[in-house]
Amino acid sequence: MKAYLDSSAFAKRFVEEEGSASVETVCSQASELGLSVLCVPEVVSALNRRKREHALTAVQYGEAKRRLLDDVRDAVLVHLIPSVIGSAIRVLETSPIRAMDALHIACALEWGADLFVSSDDRQLKAAKKAGLRTRQI
Repeated sequence: MKAYLDSSAFAKRFVEEEGSASVETVCSQASELGLSVLCVPEVVSALNRRKREHALTAVQYGEAKRRLLDDVRDAVLVHLIPSVIGSAIRVLETSPIRAMDALHIACALEWGADLFVSSDDRQLKAAKKAGLRTRQI
């Protein structure tokens, strides 16, 4: 199964929170893991926010970042090519979601994901409307 995780879902691999165990299950069952090229900076941003808020120590941040970069080496990174941008525009024209959420959906469509995983209700509705099988984490 080709599983595409948006940043909100993938971040749960590096910070223990509700849904982390489900993300691990999806990742262990996936034959391929797909991520947008946007995912790494988005997850690093989330980790830095947690560090600023003192929810992560500097050591925990460093470990989470290292694990993130290790995991990405084994994933398929989907780039923002013209067909992805066009698909994102179509998603935005048919669903009330943010641009970054539409880009994740478009990346999953471009890659041919069997499963789209997110923790965002609105994004999941838009992904389903776009023809993706979804799972909420």
